[in-house]
Amino acid sequence: MSQTRPPDSPLADIHSTREALKSGETRADEVLARAAAISRSAACRHVYMPASLDSMEQLKAAPAGLARPLESIPVSVKDLFDVAGQTTAAGSTVLAHAPAATADCLAVARLRAAGAVLAGRTNMVEFAFSGVGTNPHYGTPVNPADTGVERIPGGSSSGAAVSVATGAAMVGLGSDTGGSIRIPAALCGIVGFKSTARLVPTTGALPLSTSLDTVCALTRSVRDAVTVHEVLAARTVQLAGKPLSSCRLAVARTLMQDGMDSTVTQAFERALQVLRQAGAQIEYIALDEIGDLAAINSTGGLSAAESYAWHRQLIAEHEADYDPRVARRILRGASMGAADYIDLLAARRQWIDRMQTRLDGVDAVLSPTVPIVAPSIASVLHDDDEFFRVNGLLLRNTSVVNMLDGCAISLPCHTPGQLPVGLMLWHAALRDDTLLDLALQVESALTQSL
Repeated sequence: MSQTRPPDSPLADIHSTREALKSGETRADEVLARAAAISRSAACRHVYMPASLDSMEQLKAAPAGLARPLESIPVSVKDLFDVAGQTTAAGSTVLAHAPAATADCLAVARLRAAGAVLAGRTNMVEFAFSGVGTNPHYGTPVNPADTGVERIPGGSSSGAAVSVATGAAMVGLGSDTGGSIRIPAALCGIVGFKSTARLVPTTGALPLSTSLDTVCALTRSVRDAVTVHEVLAARTVQLAGKPLSSCRLAVARTLMQDGMDSTVTQAFERALQVLRQAGAQIEYIALDEIGDLAAINSTGGLSAAESYAWHRQLIAEHEADYDPRVARRILRGASMGAADYIDLLAARRQWIDRMQTRLDGVDAVLSPTVPIVAPSIASVLHDDDEFFRVNGLLLRNTSVVNMLDGCAISLPCHTPGQLPVGLMLWHAALRDDTLLDLALQVESALTQSL
C-alpha cells in the first residue's frame, strides 16, 4: 500500500545549519555524523557508488570556520564529475576500470574551495541518458517520498536527489541536459535549479550533449540554490526583492499541461491560486512554438548526435555492456549526417529567437515540472514500452528549457500527504537572477499557504 512519507520537521538547509553552527546549537562534527549515518542507512540503498564514500570520520573534528559559504556542509557528487584519485564511471560498468582522475573537475574544486565536505559519489542513470532514474548495473535509488511503494527517483541525477531528500547531503551536485536536475527534484520533493548552461564550466565532467549539458545542483531551499549557484558559477547573484504583486507570470497552454495526472493537476492549480492571492499577475499564453520541437528534433536531437560522437568507438567495442535502453538512445545518433546536425543547430537558433520574442515582457513561465507523480520502479523495470512512455513524459516539459538555452527552477508545490509535485519557473538565457529572485517569493508564498 502506498503511503507518503509523514510530514516531519523540514530537513535543515545550508542557511539554517550555518546559523546553528554560529550559535553553538550544533557542531560541524555532529552535522557530518548525521549525514554519514543516513548515507549508510537503508534509506540510501543504491544511492552511493560502491566504495565511493569519503571517510568523514577524519573530518568530523575539523573546526567550523564559517568564513566560507559551504564550510562543513556535506555535498554529494554525481558520478559524472571527476574527483581526484577516483574513477569516473558515469553509472556504467564500461568505464569502471578506467584510470582514476588526476584532478577534481572545476565544479568539485569550487565546492571544496567553498568549504564543502564530499559525502560521496552518487549513482546515476548510465551516461546520464534518461529521465527515469533506473540503473541496471548498480541498482536504482529508491524515492524516499513513499514508504509503501518503491518509486523511481527521476534521473539522471537520481542518487543526487535521494541524497538530498533523505538528509545524506545538503547539496547534490548534478547535471541537467534535458531535465536531469529538475525531474528528480520534482519527484523527490526538493529544489532543483538549472542555470543558463554557459554560466558554469563543464570542465572535468563527462559529456552527454555539449550543446545542452548544464552543471548545477539539487538543494533543500531556494536560498540554498542561490548560494550553491554563486559557488559553481563564481559570481554573485543580484536579488532585487521584486514583490509578486509586480510580477507578470505566464502559463503555457501548448503541450506542457497535457496528460497531467490528478495529483499534479490539483497541486498545480492550487499553486496558481496561491500566487494569484499573493498578487501575481498570471496570464495564459499559447506558446505555439513549443509544438515545433518535435519536427526540429525528428532526426534524433542534439543529445543523440553529440553522445554518439563521444561514444561511437566505445559502444562499437562494448555495446553488450551498456544498459540496452541507453545504447538505443545513443545509437539514434549514428544515422544523423553532418548536414542534418548543422540544420538542427540552425533550426535551434531560429527557434530560440522566436521564443525570446514571445517571452519578452514576461517575468517567468509557470509549468508543472513533470506531468505525473513518480511511478513505481516495478512498472518500468522490465517493460520497455512503459519505460519509454514514462521517460518521454518526464522529459517533455523540462527539455523545452534546455533547447531554449534557458534557466529554470523546480519547487515543491504539493501539500502534506501528497506525493511530490514540482512547479517549474523558467525563462530564456541569462535571466537567472530574475528567476531566482522570483523563486524566493514563490517559495515563501507556497510555504505560507500550507
